[in-house]
Amino acid sequence: MAYEYIENFKRLGFGMFIHFGLYSVIGKGEWYYWQYKPDQKEYEKNIEKFRVTKNWAKNLVKTAKRAGCKYITLTTRHHDGFSLYDTCGLNDFDAPHSATGRDLVREFVDECNAEGIVPFFYHTLLDWHNTDYKTNFPKYIDYLVQSVEILCRNYGKIGGFWFDGMWDKPNENWQEDRIYGTIRKYQPEAMIINNTGLNTLGQTGHIEIDSVTFERGKPAFVDTSKKPIAGEVCDALTDHWGYAKYDICIKSPKDLVETLVDCRKYGCNLLLNSGLKGNGEMSAGERFAFEQIGMWIRLNKNFIYNVKSANIFADNADVMFDGEYYYAAVKDVFMCANCNVAKFGENKIVTVKTDKRIVDAVWLDNGKRIDLKTKNSFECLPFEYGKSLSVKIARFKLKKD
Repeated sequence: MAYEYIENFKRLGFGMFIHFGLYSVIGKGEWYYWQYKPDQKEYEKNIEKFRVTKNWAKNLVKTAKRAGCKYITLTTRHHDGFSLYDTCGLNDFDAPHSATGRDLVREFVDECNAEGIVPFFYHTLLDWHNTDYKTNFPKYIDYLVQSVEILCRNYGKIGGFWFDGMWDKPNENWQEDRIYGTIRKYQPEAMIINNTGLNTLGQTGHIEIDSVTFERGKPAFVDTSKKPIAGEVCDALTDHWGYAKYDICIKSPKDLVETLVDCRKYGCNLLLNSGLKGNGEMSAGERFAFEQIGMWIRLNKNFIYNVKSANIFADNADVMFDGEYYYAAVKDVFMCANCNVAKFGENKIVTVKTDKRIVDAVWLDNGKRIDLKTKNSFECLPFEYGKSLSVKIARFKLKKD
């Protein structure tokens, strides 16, 4: 099947996005260079402070695995032009020429392969470091294509490329055929994703694009009339993509689980970002958020990976289907507790919009059988005391009377 790799990507379901680079040393976000406009040579001196711990990749991949992430997208080069990989002589503004002195993409890929996580490469299209980006755009494209070829040829099989920044020069000739053709030549089954930005969510663009993006947006059904294509919501745990020391606006595990369910309801993946510190470590708060999502996924029997949108709807629930079972996700389910301990609302009645009968219905978090109120409805009972997971999942089949 020509597009089986796209279907495989859809089944990954949940990925981790990692922003990591020279800006991580400063701790004021990935757009620090643009926002504060420091002297370029002074900014580049941070390469002498870029010291990454030996086990950064191992720790990162283990966190992703505990979180239930099936793939990780790493910023191999961001807009400041600093590369985490060996640029093989294209320039010396890369991790092997930093105080770290190592090819960090090599370490990342090796750890992903060891743990069964699919590695993806984010790569910027715009570049604040390379002067050709402003003065000689065709020459810059040559440099960009060479960079992509290095990543294609030197790290074994990868899951795909995630490009970003074409929105900076929408009227330029980006020679997309050359860029994407290089990937197809060396990595024929790699996903090609090109972020369309905050203002053009879900747009497809070039025929070689394999997934649309919904940056910090809501998922939606994807138009597959021209070719098979996936959808991916990318969002950050905080207000920044890169590490920012003074950002306390971290999303709650409750909201993140609900976002994950929303994505899978539409057949989209969720790519959730963390910005690593300058030494390659993830902050404790962001690591905790990922681990809580992983706990919820495991308690619900890993159902999220193989589901897609269902052809039926329900009152008070979002319905998904994996080819055998239906899954009704009920949000904002409260916990059963004494009235002197907590105050909550009423139980919700889930009514599936079908003439068929619900059979073999169970709650995934505890395996208990669901008693029906009518042939196509049931009451969503609260979580037992000691468990508060917000989203409760009912699994069932439908049978004709």
